[in-house]
Amino acid sequence: MVDNSKVWFITGAGRGMGIDIAHAALAAGHSVVATGRSAERVLAALGEHENLLAVSLDITDPGAATAAAEAAVERFGRIDVLVNNAGNFYAGYFENISPEQFRAQMETNFFGPLNVTRAILPVMRAQRSGQVITITSSAGLIGGEFTAAYAASKFALEGWMESLRFDLAPFGISTMAVEPGFFRTELLVEGSSTIWPELDVEDYAERTAQTIAAWKGMHGQQGGDPKKLAQALVTLSDSAELPLRFVAGADATAGVEQNLATIQGQLDANRELSASLTYDA
Repeated sequence: MVDNSKVWFITGAGRGMGIDIAHAALAAGHSVVATGRSAERVLAALGEHENLLAVSLDITDPGAATAAAEAAVERFGRIDVLVNNAGNFYAGYFENISPEQFRAQMETNFFGPLNVTRAILPVMRAQRSGQVITITSSAGLIGGEFTAAYAASKFALEGWMESLRFDLAPFGISTMAVEPGFFRTELLVEGSSTIWPELDVEDYAERTAQTIAAWKGMHGQQGGDPKKLAQALVTLSDSAELPLRFVAGADATAGVEQNLATIQGQLDANRELSASLTYDA
């Protein structure tokens, strides 16, 4: 009997969607290295399982990422699927987000996945196989109000992932960016994954108050089911070939389609002017 089980390495597995991804992978017969800032919290969230290893990992610490990768290999001998899931959300209008907050957003959402991936790729290259799955967001394809820092971090991930595939394809390593819309996770929970803006600019005050109230009211009402998304990721991982992108959720699909139509309209409207920019013969 052929053993098709894999070793999954999941960041941000102590809460939110990371818990669901870990449960789905375990249920499918895979082994899971579940990481979070506290291994104890991860284990409390997931429960004991013979194929589970909980590891403490701050993704902004490159040394911690290397140590976590080493622990994974020591326990299971390999790493087949990396899921860059950990992240947070610095919400607000650009002028209300302090420079420190903006840098912190990039450190976690962008440089964090880079740190973890850099630690794990040598393992996958040695195996000549593997999958790098990175959870970005529909905000990584479509900029929106009150998401200047968050969208910037997710757009950066999109560009990195789209380029990384060319680096890794010769080694049998595939990549997939996942762009969820609104899913019923802890992302909008204040003090959990969402950080509101530090700076007060009077011109934005009314809109900021209204937007924060609206977003707080959205928590628990999002249309996407994170358990179904987790199962979809396992299904895609177990399939013959990962898609370059997986736009997740009906709201995300509709938004991306509308954005593509807008871009196409802009191309068409300025096609003649754009074509005129070449050197004259």
